Amino acid sequence: MKLGWLTDIHLNFLNEDGIQSFLSNFQSRTVDGWLISGDIGEATNIVYFLQRIADVSDKPVYFVLGNHDYYHGSLIETTRVVMELADRESDLVWLTWAGVQVLAPGLALVGDDGWGDGRIGRPYDTPVRLNDFVAIGELRGHHRKQLVEKLNQLGDEAAGRLTPKLKAAAKENDQVVVVTHVPPFAGAAWHEGRPSDDDWVPWFSCKAIGDALLDCAANYPEVNFLVVCGHTHGSGEYSPCSNLKVMTGGAEYGAPRISKILNLP
Repeated sequence: MKLGWLTDIHLNFLNEDGIQSFLSNFQSRTVDGWLISGDIGEATNIVYFLQRIADVSDKPVYFVLGNHDYYHGSLIETTRVVMELADRESDLVWLTWAGVQVLAPGLALVGDDGWGDGRIGRPYDTPVRLNDFVAIGELRGHHRKQLVEKLNQLGDEAAGRLTPKLKAAAKENDQVVVVTHVPPFAGAAWHEGRPSDDDWVPWFSCKAIGDALLDCAANYPEVNFLVVCGHTHGSGEYSPCSNLKVMTGGAEYGAPRISKILNLP
């Protein structure tokens, strides 16, 4: 099973020639399916870019959304329009709202957008503020305590969606691939060659999903879990336990690329 993996492609930073060049490269690869771990565009164009991707792909595209995909919009409205698109396009599978995808005997795929949930590092003292906090409707206008509480809630909701799918996949398969946008551990929040510091990691990690992964890996020690994520634009690998590996994909604005071709048994 050969899966192409993309993350943080930010197609809204490209002109039409750049988009067409990227899609031509995407289309030319021989794979069994595509994984996209978020930050495809923004709320104003996410449906357009997903449709463009679906139009050139003759293989299933399994995706989650990232924080940028909700910029200049709201979580509720963006969710509505992307779900409508996924309902129309059978080869576009939004893993956040889909069930377990069995790709081959013994190999399953699950996923969720995830959120930097403000539970690791210094969420109350950090001077770092993301554009998320003004560009996404539900995060705008909060003081720090309200903001952290909202991000805690979003992280818990993500873990609540993902956990039953993780368990169902692990019960029936030897290998489970998990797609999410935000790194689930501080050690996976790579940036410029090292994990993010305590000022950045509150917004660059989703502890709620990390805890769910650790719990499932402990309860199913015979299953191998592979997580692919992005968000930090730094690349690296992190393994908090022997049967759980997290791969974080690097990215650069205006220069989207294929992160990796995954050859899975």
